[in-house]
Amino acid sequence: MRKLLLLVGALCFAIGGNAFAFHDAGVADCAGCHTMHNSEGGKLVDPDSPDGNPWLLKDATPSDVCLSCHASRQGAVFGTDPLAPPPEKGGGNFVFLLEDNINDGHGGATSPISGDAAGHNIDAPSRGVGPDGTLLKAPGGDFPSSSLGCSSCHDPHGNTSFRLLYGTGDVQDGLYTFANPAPEAVGISLSSGGGAEANGNHTAYLSGMSGWCGNCHGDFHNNAAKMVHPSGEALGGTVANIYNLYNGTVDITGGNQAMAYLAAVPFEDPSVTTTSTAGPSATSKVMCLSCHRAHATSAPNAGRWDFNMTLVAEDGMESGSYAIPNPYNNPNQRSLCNKCHAKDVNDEIIP
Repeated sequence: MRKLLLLVGALCFAIGGNAFAFHDAGVADCAGCHTMHNSEGGKLVDPDSPDGNPWLLKDATPSDVCLSCHASRQGAVFGTDPLAPPPEKGGGNFVFLLEDNINDGHGGATSPISGDAAGHNIDAPSRGVGPDGTLLKAPGGDFPSSSLGCSSCHDPHGNTSFRLLYGTGDVQDGLYTFANPAPEAVGISLSSGGGAEANGNHTAYLSGMSGWCGNCHGDFHNNAAKMVHPSGEALGGTVANIYNLYNGTVDITGGNQAMAYLAAVPFEDPSVTTTSTAGPSATSKVMCLSCHRAHATSAPNAGRWDFNMTLVAEDGMESGSYAIPNPYNNPNQRSLCNKCHAKDVNDEIIP
């Protein structure tokens, strides 16, 4: 009897601990997302889908289910107000898909760009968003926009990859196949007490991010014949030196490598940690997420800043949308493209 009690106690400890977490691909909480009969206590689990759905989910779409936990907590990736988003954790926020205008370029007030262009358009009716109404396929690739959702990128049943991102193989029940493995990265805590993204508290991008994005977007940035910005390539000594010295428009050569890391313009390097503040070396890489966020932002094309603006301080002025924070806190700061390119050299203010 004593041996039996010890065995039962050991099993309870294992099930209650990290060995069987919610998304661990083990004996997880299946009922957290699925329902066998679409009913609990005599009531429909999802009144909007009285006949249930093919996945026996508790809500209409996979994204709706994901957002039941992750919209306002556990990452807070879908705020309730596009003018007051939750603290940034690195991926951006889908709430900007609800904006009526995100164009802060010159004349942006009279030439609106809707939130449909703010980032990845996930199919989540409960949040008032659906498939992309403009692009039928992923730019540069052929992933169908009509099927895009949280589970197009993240494995809801769990894996060991960064943020549960899919590796090589089939995704969404064979709808699509990924050729490139999941990236290597380490994220900051998604809990409310984990702190917001900052220069000393940020995602550590180690390797493979651009290749992974290319699963859906193809060689969008890796074909020299297209004359587009390189991605997944080494910065080189010249650009790395510019990044390390650049300390804003008013101080373009006053920075130092030890404190040069800018969370708003990250780079990829195996030596980066979530708390490191050092800038890049010549072998560090520019990647898709150096300029974009994975989910959505209040700038077109999920830009980390609005590429149409002259000054960072112009963000939100033309459109009335959320003003992406200015990391240099200077009203004369030019586009953050200058962190790598320093083309604002003639705009430097000389005392």
